[in-house]
Amino acid sequence: MGFLSRLFGGGPKVDLAELKKNGALILDVRNPGEFKSGHIKGSKNIPLQELNSKMKGLKKDQVIITCCMSGMRSGSAKNILKNAGFEVYNGGGWSSLKNKI
Repeated sequence: MGFLSRLFGGGPKVDLAELKKNGALILDVRNPGEFKSGHIKGSKNIPLQELNSKMKGLKKDQVIITCCMSGMRSGSAKNILKNAGFEVYNGGGWSSLKNKI
């Protein structure tokens, strides 16, 4: 697996719709203005720059799917959360993810 694939969530494909159906949290890491302009219903907004300080409010027993505008910030968020012991998947851009789930 290449460096970029590891960094941004490549690897085995997972069924994001199935994860969501089974209770996964959609975590949108865009800034509040971006989130307000459009987001996935029921998603939680924690901007990437605030993730380290606010991750204690997330449940370690809940699967998390990260998203942002293009997949770059959500890839970074995935790595931060994975390193903290969460089961997390990079959903990429929120509008694309919305169509998958």
